[in-house]
Amino acid sequence: MPNFVARVSFETQLFVNWSLRYFFRRYGPPFTRVLLVESGSRSVFDRVVPRLFETHGEGMELDLVTCHAGTPAGFRGRVYRVQDYSTSAARRGLYAELAARDFTVVGILCSNEPIMTKWKWMLAARLPAKILVINENADSLWLEGANWRPLAHMARVHWGLTGASVGPAIVRILLWPFSLAYLLLYAAVVHTKRRIRTS
Repeated sequence: MPNFVARVSFETQLFVNWSLRYFFRRYGPPFTRVLLVESGSRSVFDRVVPRLFETHGEGMELDLVTCHAGTPAGFRGRVYRVQDYSTSAARRGLYAELAARDFTVVGILCSNEPIMTKWKWMLAARLPAKILVINENADSLWLEGANWRPLAHMARVHWGLTGASVGPAIVRILLWPFSLAYLLLYAAVVHTKRRIRTS
């Protein structure tokens, strides 16, 4: 129990430190050591990687966390494949190793694809670096309070809450609890009938 409390306390402190240091402050760190999290299609990072080297110079160190084979166009650096970290102990080791690399920027691909979703948010929470959100068009913006409007718009687009799709999306959200309740009730009835027949 004390270990669990200590771990929760540490992770809470880590999040508070990260949020106060980076989210509530306009701060553009140097692109000296960058980690890219490829939580989406390879084609996006095929455009992002050459652009980063062109903008920030060849001296930039670039690492990659991915689930894809190979590497993006123009990439050179360390590659961490999530398939190699399937156990909780291996993941803790990876988080510690990445934290020790002292990244100044973590670029996370948010392209509305169900790829490495848990990985990207866990890395965003655990690594003490400024988060660069990269969309499916290879455009990017900092994850900070000053950008809350474009970030909120991006979230609405990804959740289908813009234009003509707003109405159906809201209906789905409102009907979801009733659909879940119906499915649970149906499953309970089916299992009860089966038990009565077998007893």
